[in-house]
Amino acid sequence: MPPLLQGPRVTLRPPLEADIDVRLELGNDPDIHRFYGGSRADLQPLTRAGAESWYRRLAALPCGWVIEHRRLIGEIRLDNINLSDGRAGLAVGIADATALGRGLGTEAIGLVADYAFGAMGLHRIGVRVLAFNARAIRAYEKCGFRVEGRERESALIDGAWHDDIIMGLLADEHRFPASTPPSALSRP
Repeated sequence: MPPLLQGPRVTLRPPLEADIDVRLELGNDPDIHRFYGGSRADLQPLTRAGAESWYRRLAALPCGWVIEHRRLIGEIRLDNINLSDGRAGLAVGIADATALGRGLGTEAIGLVADYAFGAMGLHRIGVRVLAFNARAIRAYEKCGFRVEGRERESALIDGAWHDDIIMGLLADEHRFPASTPPSALSRP
């Protein structure tokens, strides 16, 4: 079970069964679905079974958190953790459209990076982000991620090919976003 990570505006906590109802209420926003790499034509309403599946998948991860800002607004997780190489992948998903563009995802990324490089002792975190998702790219850059490459035409979305940007962050490059100084965070 992942530890509780607390920032000035967001709390990262393990998922609870009660989150199923909140996730169901948030539904599937078409614009957010597109930023995740989905086509609008394929978007289906979120069902209770889908929300339950989301909960089970996140709860099964050793480093999967709910992002909470007054209530559940999304998730963040470390995937493909390789302790011998000191690396992991990062995935962030803000499901609440009203929470976008407010720096909450950036704060969550900073908290997870601090935990990954501190308590976990990782050396590197990698992330893939669609090239048109400028908001997410800015959030990663605020935390110190650097563009390492581009995978051309790797995602077919709404009938058009889009590139993925490959970004990485090394332990000695990690910095907190300007709005989240390290002294404001409680460390695990």
